[in-house]
Amino acid sequence: MTQETPPQDATPAAAAPAQDGQDAHDALEALRAELEQLKAQSLLERADLENQRKRMARELESARKFANERLLADLLPVFDSLDAGLAAAGAEAGALREGLELTYRQLLKVAADNGLSVLDPAGQPFDPALHQAVSQVPAGEAAPGSVVQVFQKGYVLNGRLLRPAMVVVAQQD
Repeated sequence: MTQETPPQDATPAAAAPAQDGQDAHDALEALRAELEQLKAQSLLERADLENQRKRMARELESARKFANERLLADLLPVFDSLDAGLAAAGAEAGALREGLELTYRQLLKVAADNGLSVLDPAGQPFDPALHQAVSQVPAGEAAPGSVVQVFQKGYVLNGRLLRPAMVVVAQQD
């Protein structure tokens, strides 16, 4: 007589649905975790892209703001010559002086429209960030540490020092 043995997979077959359910749940959890990771990565990449866009916009604005720096720097000797001509003409040379002043004002307006401002620090306290001291003189009636004479005006382009003013400073006694 042969005794039949029960199939060996009968017990595991009954447990298989529970195992398959657990596997499906684990797979679902793994997919959810991966989805969350991809969402976080997407947010980081979008933030990086936005930061890069803002940085590029700032750099472009800076490039626009200082694009004419070289041109205006090249014009500074023209300002110096006009300043010297006006000083030499004095009040006597009437029409010549008026013409030079008109030309100077027009040139200053064009420069100002392009972001250039003049530093004429006569009587102001000496500021080494904006002024270059070429000499010192006894204070006399001037306040010690103040600018008593300006040899050459300084210029600032959109808040950036283009050239410091060359000045004489009253020394402290």
